[in-house]
Formats: sequence, structure tokens, C-alpha cells
Amino acid sequence: MAALQKSIDKRNALIQATIELVNNDGFHATPMSKIAKMASVSPATIYLYFDNKQDLVNKTYIEVKAYYTAYAFETYDESMPVEVGFEVIWKRIAQFKIKESANALFLAQCDNTPMIDEESRQEGIKHLQPLLDLWARGKIEGVIKPLSDYLLYAYAINPLSFLMMAQNRGSVKLTKLELDQAFEAAWSSIKV
Repeated sequence: MAALQKSIDKRNALIQATIELVNNDGFHATPMSKIAKMASVSPATIYLYFDNKQDLVNKTYIEVKAYYTAYAFETYDESMPVEVGFEVIWKRIAQFKIKESANALFLAQCDNTPMIDEESRQEGIKHLQPLLDLWARGKIEGVIKPLSDYLLYAYAINPLSFLMMAQNRGSVKLTKLELDQAFEAAWSSIKV
């Protein structure tokens, strides 16, 4: 049992090192040797868990995306009215991006790189299914604009990444009032 826990700990250390190094140095300036060193494992150990750097990055992306969406949907109930459900999800996403800024920054980087393969992107999208289902219901009910899910996400969710980065730089301090205003702007951008 101790050997299994040690193995889990090594894999988790590799995931955390990947997130930190990609956030600080970018994908291409993050060699496997640097990841291994930060995780305090030998470079050969990485290959016990991952086929190559692409596999490591894709699996890290999927794990972080799963964690992100589990957090986002934790208090959501699909029986909620569309606006209420969207507000619950949106505010949980905002909390995640503020409290889990390293993971949120990693996901933002993944959204803007060809490093993540299409299969992993599609797997990541599956984790967003409750939000996509809410939007589909909102379109049927005539509450949400009949736009593609990509446009809805771009207008309603992506601005949170901008706000998170601005807060991390110290350019803005997101108060409850500002988050409420940001939600209202997001909702206004997608409601009919």
C-alpha cells in the first residue's frame, strides 16, 4: 500500500511541476528534465507514467479540466431555472479562477496553444456538459441567444480569465460588487 501511495505521489508531483513550469516558462521552455527535477524524480521516472511530453501535457490538461468542472458544477442542480443555474455555475467558475489561479492559468494557456491535441480538447469539452446542457435548455426555452456554444463561452466565461490575470498582476482587486457586475455583464451578453 505504501508503494502505491508513493507512486501516486510521484505522478501528482509531475503534474504539479508541469503546471508550475508551463505557467512560468511556457510549454516549449519546459523540458522533461526540468519537470523531473522540480518533481524530485529521475527523468526516467516520467516515462513510467506518461509516454512523452505531449502525453504528460494532455493528461495534465484533462485532469485539471476535470477538477475545474467538478468545482464549477458542485452546487449546480439541473432543475434550477436557466438564469439561476447559470449564475451558480458562473460564480463557481469565478471562485475557481481566483482561488485556484495556478490551475486556471494552466487551462487558459491550454486554450491558446496547439500543444493540446484534438482528442484531449474534446475530452475536456465533455467535462463541460452540464453547462452545455443548460445552454441548450435555455435556447429551447427562449432565454439564451441561439448562438454556438463557442460564442456563448467566449462572451460569458472567457472574460473571467482576463479578470483573473488582471488580479494576479495586481491591476485590479475583484470585490463582490465587481464580480456581481461581471456576472450581470456575462448574463446580458447571452440572454435573449
